[in-house]
Amino acid sequence: MSPLHIEVSRNAEGWPEALDARAEQAVREALRQSKATVTGVAELSVVLTDDAEQKTLNRDWRGIDKSTNVLSFPQIEPFGPVEGILGDVILARETLEREAAEQGVSFEDHFTHLMVHGFLHILGYDHMDDDEALAMEGLETQILASLGVADPYAEEDAEDHR
Repeated sequence: MSPLHIEVSRNAEGWPEALDARAEQAVREALRQSKATVTGVAELSVVLTDDAEQKTLNRDWRGIDKSTNVLSFPQIEPFGPVEGILGDVILARETLEREAAEQGVSFEDHFTHLMVHGFLHILGYDHMDDDEALAMEGLETQILASLGVADPYAEEDAEDHR
């Protein structure tokens, strides 16, 4: 095990206990496949919350007055040393449940996808332009495949090429 501690906290009811292990597995696999190296003792905070709290965070930090599936608050330099307090990945239960149902995927698989996505943001990955988005989505897809989760972008990609 790397010197990475993952602290999962619940700010809302209804989150299955089994997700703690799933969050840890997703983060550790994302760390491995991103080829980032933990250079010292490191801690990641994962907060499982609800739409109401997520909406407040999204409004206060991003100026967007609605809930969102995952927010990442990196505390390290993009692609810099992975040590110390890495940041927070915050997920909203109702949004994840709704999106999983809309996408026809299990809640656990959608949660895993968003954990990987959120953690890659912590490491410095982004999707602000097409090249960044393709690189990030490609890495996400590869990580998820190794975790037994189907490509969440497959249908989108098919539609993009019509």
